[in-house]
Amino acid sequence: MPLWLPHYEVSFGVLEESVKSKLAGISSASIDRLLKPVRAQHPKGLSGTKPGTLLKNQIPIRTTHWDITLPGFMEADTVAHCGNSLAGDFVWSLTLTDILTGWTECRATWNKGSGGVLDQIKSIEQALPFELRGFDCDNGSEFLNYHLLRYFTDHPDKPSFTRSRPYKKNDNAHVEQKNWTHVRQLFGYERFDNLKLVKLMNALYANEWSQLQNHFCPTLKLKGKMRIGARYRKQYYPPETPYQRVLVCESVSDDEKSKLRILHETINPFDLRQKINAKLRTIFSMVKVTSIVRQRS
Repeated sequence: MPLWLPHYEVSFGVLEESVKSKLAGISSASIDRLLKPVRAQHPKGLSGTKPGTLLKNQIPIRTTHWDITLPGFMEADTVAHCGNSLAGDFVWSLTLTDILTGWTECRATWNKGSGGVLDQIKSIEQALPFELRGFDCDNGSEFLNYHLLRYFTDHPDKPSFTRSRPYKKNDNAHVEQKNWTHVRQLFGYERFDNLKLVKLMNALYANEWSQLQNHFCPTLKLKGKMRIGARYRKQYYPPETPYQRVLVCESVSDDEKSKLRILHETINPFDLRQKINAKLRTIFSMVKVTSIVRQRS
């Protein structure tokens, strides 16, 4: 709230002190309770992961924890914009999340072919404020292919290239979480089967959406957990945005931090929201929206 309220007052006028006091004192549990009816309206999606068995012997399973004191160790996943059917051609979203800072970038690709996925990985790597040190993915064929293996093998920084255990989503829990907050909350579950949407989605992903999520959306990081009987008690660090975490990383160059500070001072989350909504209207004008009816048992 302290991060957003000054921008709100710039865009919509000064709030009464009593309102500001209530907003500053509201708990996360109260916010969740108020938003629960809205969140319950969103349906679940389909899984489009097809196992890639060709290179499983050459790409090792990550069995040890990375050095999470450095940024750049990233988890990757894809999300299908297929609607009710995985048949035919449609858009996929590629998501990369940094484990230390939570910095997340998304890109759209057509049909998740190996060449297209690699191009978007390169685009994300160029947008990161730190170097790529590790790349961990699931066992999908969009990742386990010679294009990606050759890219990381010949990469000048030699980032590690690993995969998760088959059918173990918790191995990539950081990026699996972002599939909802960064992809589904933005584009929903409609079918995107128009090739022209890829360029429009990437214009949104790489600019306003990245700035909003990385500069103004705080996330929690686990500090520790203790088992008490049959339950775990978890402790978290105070919520911070990925931008704030990057600024305190000693391994990030001063030039990159300076660029981020300059950018942060020029953006307003409410202005970003208006631009995001305008781009979404253009995107959904090219999408055939269908109602998804699901029966609850």
